[in-house]
Amino acid sequence: MIDLTLADAGAALAPDFTLTLSGKDITRNVSERLISLTLTDNRAFDADTLTLEIDDSDGMVELPARGAVLALSLGWKGSRLIDKGTFTVDGVTFSGAPDRVSIKAHSADFRGSLNVKREASYHNTTLSALVGLVAARNGLKSAVASTLADIAIAHIDQSMESDIAFLTRLAGKNGAEATIKNGSVLFLQPGRGTTVSGQPIAPLTITRRAGDSHAFTIADRMAYTGVIASWLNTAAPESQASSVTLQRKPTAAPAASVAHPRAQAPLPGGQGKREDYIMGEPSNAFVLTDSFNSKEEAVRAAKAKWDALQRSAATFSINLAMGRADLYPETPVTVSGFKRVIDAQTWTIKNIEHSLSDRGFTTKVVLEALLDNIEYEESISEG
Repeated sequence: MIDLTLADAGAALAPDFTLTLSGKDITRNVSERLISLTLTDNRAFDADTLTLEIDDSDGMVELPARGAVLALSLGWKGSRLIDKGTFTVDGVTFSGAPDRVSIKAHSADFRGSLNVKREASYHNTTLSALVGLVAARNGLKSAVASTLADIAIAHIDQSMESDIAFLTRLAGKNGAEATIKNGSVLFLQPGRGTTVSGQPIAPLTITRRAGDSHAFTIADRMAYTGVIASWLNTAAPESQASSVTLQRKPTAAPAASVAHPRAQAPLPGGQGKREDYIMGEPSNAFVLTDSFNSKEEAVRAAKAKWDALQRSAATFSINLAMGRADLYPETPVTVSGFKRVIDAQTWTIKNIEHSLSDRGFTTKVVLEALLDNIEYEESISEG
């Protein structure tokens, strides 16, 4: 387990990076002019974003060509730099005075075929095969988590829909999150703390001393405790729609016991358990408006939505005083030194933002709740 504390930071440490443009090393030229470097590492189908602010007060900076490829490695001097991938330049701004050049690049070229609207139908395939087909026609590789790869797709239409939108919808219906990294379309099962190949990710511990600032957010509007999904038997169209309900099992009340005289006071309203505090009231169901083609598809979509609602019930962001280029989305996290319900919760990294400037190298991690100990009950209502 990695212990992230300020004790890890040596006073003599200095941030470091390497940067190439279309294969040419431009690190020295950029470092002498760099105002800021920001890298956002996302888990969901939002492309990772690299933003550079470069001083051009002497007018000597050449504007990079749109479509040029940047490659970044990031870390600290004296340590191995971490490869952060490649990024396609798709935005350039020249402003002043004083003159500066802003460059924005993404991990996928959204100006290309991924954004073209298509008409297509797919039959009798699997999730892995379908993702592979869409990726290949865009010149990309693909990888689908083993727990998702063999999901049967009897039929699905792509009607005037870009491949990006289609893959996003396909992921949402099957409990996945899609992303593009290093030329590959990845379908991950979020909140499991594993890589796309199924390997467990080493857990991380963050103490309060490691952060400059933090923010915890919880919203009742996201605290659903059940999901309802409906389907219509297309083989018998005269039948009424049937539905499946996933409802959170009520948490058993703890046995009565004598509290220690120095124990912390219970939470207001008797909500003493972390899952009760995060999830809210026990009878608030989210209704999916789509009508699905089969019971299996409806159940799968309900479970996917159930997982997404659990993860988004609460978020916790921490700005780390010492940048950590080796952190990635999906890393399991525990925290200490904050409120009791926050410290008791298990978290996973949703996205990461690395910032490099004259103020140093910092990393902001955005965490979401991992409620893997919550159980649900499944009930079917036949039409």
